[in-house]
Amino acid sequence: MSRFFPHPPYAEDQPLSRTLLTTHVVARTITASTLISAAITTTRQLIPALRPKVTALSLAPRVLRSASTGTLVAVGLGALMTGGRMYGRDDIEWQDRSWRLLENRGQVETDDWTVAGMAVGAALGAAAGKSAGLGWRGAVGGIGLGSVGGMVGYLGWRYGVNGGKFPEVKL
Repeated sequence: MSRFFPHPPYAEDQPLSRTLLTTHVVARTITASTLISAAITTTRQLIPALRPKVTALSLAPRVLRSASTGTLVAVGLGALMTGGRMYGRDDIEWQDRSWRLLENRGQVETDDWTVAGMAVGAALGAAAGKSAGLGWRGAVGGIGLGSVGGMVGYLGWRYGVNGGKFPEVKL
């Protein structure tokens, strides 16, 4: 996601700072809310006393459906959180925060993995949702679950394969 935004050499020249910061927070909120909603649904499925009396769907479609709810809530919540935190701030503060996100190699790599996961998740979620009768909720839930998958993939790549290190940049 971050690679799609221009990155000037100085923070005060950062264009689209509000869009960049809001998009970043919404994307991270989608990942967090999907983790929470999937954990709640899985817990309710595994503990019989918490299970709904009529279980029309098996675990996978229920997780997909709850992930779609978490994703939709996250879009609104992330935008509200960003607006609330940055309310009354000058443009340079928006630009500085956005510029620092783009300057952070780890954050850019996280965004790359998350966006790729969201794309794959949307396709798989749409297919799974179609067979389970979830309709558009399958694709939206897939976006949320894909963001979690992308984050897990990033963690495995960066800290498992590369030991948390980036290649040295020669100036």
